Amino acid sequence: MPALPAERPPPVPTQLEAGTPGYRRANLAMFVGGFATFAMVYSTQPLLPLLAAEFDVGAASASLTVSATTAGLALMLIPGSVLADRLGRQQVMKAALAIAALLALATAFAPDFGALLVLRALLGGVIAGLPAAAMAYIGEEIAPGAQARAMGLYIAGNALGGMSGRFVAALLTDWSSWRVALGVIGVLGVISALVFWQRLPASRNFRARAATPARIFADTLAIYRDPGLPALFLVAFLAMGGFVGLYNFLGFRLLEAPYGLGQSAIGAIFLLYLVGTWASAASGRLAERRGRRKVLWPMVAVMGAGLLLTLAQPLWLVIAGVGVFTFGFFAAHALASGWVGRRAGERRALASALYLSSYYLGASVLGSLAGTAWTDWRWEGVAALVGLCVLLTGACALWLRRLPAPAGGAAD
Repeated sequence: MPALPAERPPPVPTQLEAGTPGYRRANLAMFVGGFATFAMVYSTQPLLPLLAAEFDVGAASASLTVSATTAGLALMLIPGSVLADRLGRQQVMKAALAIAALLALATAFAPDFGALLVLRALLGGVIAGLPAAAMAYIGEEIAPGAQARAMGLYIAGNALGGMSGRFVAALLTDWSSWRVALGVIGVLGVISALVFWQRLPASRNFRARAATPARIFADTLAIYRDPGLPALFLVAFLAMGGFVGLYNFLGFRLLEAPYGLGQSAIGAIFLLYLVGTWASAASGRLAERRGRRKVLWPMVAVMGAGLLLTLAQPLWLVIAGVGVFTFGFFAAHALASGWVGRRAGERRALASALYLSSYYLGASVLGSLAGTAWTDWRWEGVAALVGLCVLLTGACALWLRRLPAPAGGAAD
């Protein structure tokens, strides 16, 4: 009697399933990477009034310490995605975070305002390698059913890093100086880079793609022919522009009468980013149950409600409004960014880079434009500009709601 063939072992899954050790390690590394990115990029935001006085420049010029960094990010995201396609997600992210941490340390020793702007722009250009590859890494290495949650946790790291970098910078500036504050942020960046290098699981599903101009051009055309991706890029530009515009000039408003808050008190406002941390993770879980198209537009409406509250005079209502706006923004960003990776398929690295380029370009252009609105019309001008951004974002979200679900897949 012939022997029965031996049973083949079940195939080993190549993507990380929720609850596995590899999934937890990946989430920790991406959370830390997102934390460090936002902490370093936005560390000067609560210091803008102080930097304006220190270097004898206007409010709009001082805001360039943020805008130069986000502009560097926007410009280098597509080259970063090309490198990530060619060299690997893991390698590009690790190198970007390590070099950016060293540049963040260097900003503490900038001899003048021009040197500070150059270092901040270089920091933004280098750190672009991490977000350029992060969304593609999650799309390739995390199982589909756990991707929305993983993306939400990555965005939550962004939120916590943005809050911590701003708060720590403001607090240390009150106690010591802005140079000490930026030096400490650089040290936090170095520690984050060490954790990221140690914990990030190796890529198992990455396949190098030729970085030829013809391939990039063809992929870009395909991305812009998609019915949903261009609208998601516009969501990124408008929502982030409004968000940065609001936070850039909130400190200027709270320094003036009738509030007259100090640097530490203004920095404490950024603790509201904790709301964003929770919103990002919660929106990912909600999207897994209901679909992104049903959740995105209500989150944009939440942004609008928060903005209206900031027009009130009592300080507690202003703070409540900023908190509500922050909740809606981070939820919307987590939903939109995860949606890009889902729709783009094998082009997810380039699509993610285009999304984030729009995101940081919005921060640079609209964030600086809010400076003109502040100079001419104070907070009412800033609120009008941000309100227009929210209305247009809502229109995009309602249009995206009409898109059909992808064939053979779960709801968007």
